[in-house]
Amino acid sequence: MVRQVRKIIFEMFHKKYWVAGSLFIFIIAGSILIQNCRPKEKIYSTNADTASFVGSVSCQSCHAKEYNDWKISDHFKSMQTTNDSSVLGNFNNTNFIANGVTNTLFKKDGKFYINTEGEDGKNYDYAIKYTFGFFPLQQYLTEMPGGKLQASRISWDSKNKKWFHQYPNQKIPSHDWLHWTGNAQNWNTMCASCHSTDLKKNYDIEKDEYNTTFHEINVSCESCHGAGKNHINYINGDYKNGNKVAGSFIKMAKGTEQIAQINNCAPCHARASAITANAYDASVHSNELLDHFIPELPTTEHYYADGQANDEDYIYTSFAESKMFSRGVKCNNCHNPHSGKIILTGNNLCLQCHTKEHSEPSHTFHATGTVGAECKSCHMPGKTYMGNDFRYDHTFRVPRPDLSVQYGTPNACNNCHNNKSAKWAADAIVKWYGPKRKYHFAEDLIPGSMQNANAEPHLLKLLSDTSTPNIIQAAAINYLSNHVNENSANTLLSNLNNNNAQVRFSSLQSLINFPENIWVNNAGVLLSDKVRAVRIAAAELYNELPEEKIPASFYTAFKNAQNEFELYLFNQADFSTGNVMIADHYLKKKDYTTAEKFYLRALKKDTAMNYVRLNLSTVYNATGKNNQALNILTEAKKIDPANERIYFNLALLYVELNKNKEAEQCFSKAIELKSPNPKVYYNYGILLQQTGDNKKAESILQKGLTVDPLNESINYALALLYINTNRKSQAILPASILKKNNPDNPDYQQLFALLAL
Repeated sequence: MVRQVRKIIFEMFHKKYWVAGSLFIFIIAGSILIQNCRPKEKIYSTNADTASFVGSVSCQSCHAKEYNDWKISDHFKSMQTTNDSSVLGNFNNTNFIANGVTNTLFKKDGKFYINTEGEDGKNYDYAIKYTFGFFPLQQYLTEMPGGKLQASRISWDSKNKKWFHQYPNQKIPSHDWLHWTGNAQNWNTMCASCHSTDLKKNYDIEKDEYNTTFHEINVSCESCHGAGKNHINYINGDYKNGNKVAGSFIKMAKGTEQIAQINNCAPCHARASAITANAYDASVHSNELLDHFIPELPTTEHYYADGQANDEDYIYTSFAESKMFSRGVKCNNCHNPHSGKIILTGNNLCLQCHTKEHSEPSHTFHATGTVGAECKSCHMPGKTYMGNDFRYDHTFRVPRPDLSVQYGTPNACNNCHNNKSAKWAADAIVKWYGPKRKYHFAEDLIPGSMQNANAEPHLLKLLSDTSTPNIIQAAAINYLSNHVNENSANTLLSNLNNNNAQVRFSSLQSLINFPENIWVNNAGVLLSDKVRAVRIAAAELYNELPEEKIPASFYTAFKNAQNEFELYLFNQADFSTGNVMIADHYLKKKDYTTAEKFYLRALKKDTAMNYVRLNLSTVYNATGKNNQALNILTEAKKIDPANERIYFNLALLYVELNKNKEAEQCFSKAIELKSPNPKVYYNYGILLQQTGDNKKAESILQKGLTVDPLNESINYALALLYINTNRKSQAILPASILKKNNPDNPDYQQLFALLAL
């Protein structure tokens, strides 16, 4: 984020007025949270530079049982060439109409085809190159120009043996990001890394083309155990000679410790962004996940306020919240890693650790043998994704319908008893288990997620409680960025020394919202942190500074970390949001030509990313192209007329264009839409003062203080307004707030002296 320039009333606003507001860039804070995918005929050959990968057949002779288990797994069937045994769908000249589009599935000359809507809105025949996935649904990959493979939205329901559309009753325009020909369904970008072995994306950023390669088409032995050549050489050599080496030069040997095992599974079973090009190569995995990935936090962007999954999270983040995780449970305690099946059926899986009483009616209050008596029904409530894929939430939490009553979060009881109220369910829990509930972090995480003055104490409590899971503490720190004050600043600074990399990473990201003088000398050490993601976050934070302001003692570390940060950014360049991240980076560096290039690339990939238009308008304004800035903001307003940020940016631009009437209308609309941005109220108040409407200016500034009572700019503006209108006594309250929170600010000294503070 480019920090807004704080202005003082004495300057009013001339040219600076627009710059101050428009440079408040709405960035997706480094979060590209998706799996990865790739395409083209010549592409799908063995990589010449991956001779250390030997193929799964090489494992069969020594590991026959594991190999045979794998052959029946969904990992084995994750991606296959099309033939009569691999294709599950009905391609016997079948018509399937979805959302107004007629799709015809047929075979011709031994090949499988789909006739469906292309990117221009017209129907064409598309050859199916590969199957993708197996159960509970199977998708189909079609080859496109530029080395791209696209996954169909028309999918086969493997359980009910029928065609279905993943977005029923939702007409997706042919040029939309979500259309099957768009970036969201591009195999190279979104899927491939987790469905094939030793996959190399090989994306050409200038041509927007791929030359993707893999060693094996599916998720094979070496996807999890790493390249096998050294292992086989060792077994055939030193091992036979009695020279035993722990691990036998392979990842995930027997007895692998919890974190190492989980971090090996997490790359594909986490919603996360890959930092490095080789992130999915198990050979390089370490005990620190954030060396290669940035996992999603359980914030309200993709989770419910209590931390339950609300969108596809692929398990890791949910599991990291759980008591199971804190007690050392690992994936293979429940799952056969080779077949993918659970190792015991029903409640027996849980009774490996829990007493038999937990499976009896005295605990479940449901008859034995019913769905309600199953542990997973109450402790692993799930949701359906991709149209028919039901996935269990791995937070393993106790149902809390009382929190549903208080906050509206979901609970397992009402998942089944959906004709009853949360109050009914909460009363049943009290009847069965008594009135007191054992504390859960959700009791503070939920109110802490709310952007109000009461949230901060809950967040600080989560951060002071050593029993709070690290991933929840990282989420609390993320929320703390909304509370820019001394308490929060000190908490963030102290957590720069936290033992957990995710917490350090989040602390750095949250400090971006705080004045540079608070963190410039404290965060520099993390430019040399042992974990790559932390170094990247530190570099992103220091990118907020002009280079001449970076302390000399940190300069070399900054340049090294900045290089890692830029490599990370360009690793995301085939994502629509990745282009935004790159553009935002160059905007901070005032390289407007490059920033414009990548904003336009982002919009080409996803025209619905309206916030990109706000950032692009900043580029146009900074380069004197205000007509283009106005056009792009007007376009953004048409797309999303209820977005208060657009009206704020328009207002600032109109001020610069000396169109005060239009500016007032836009400021007023932003406030009508309940803008949470205090700068809207500050800038509007200043404009009203400049046009002579002091009474309305006072009202707007006062309203701004209801949004952010401690906001320095608003309090300063209000104090000066009172002085300028001969109401010196009323100026004391806002000036006292400044005196308490920033007593040494040189801009305020004249005010303090005038009021004898």
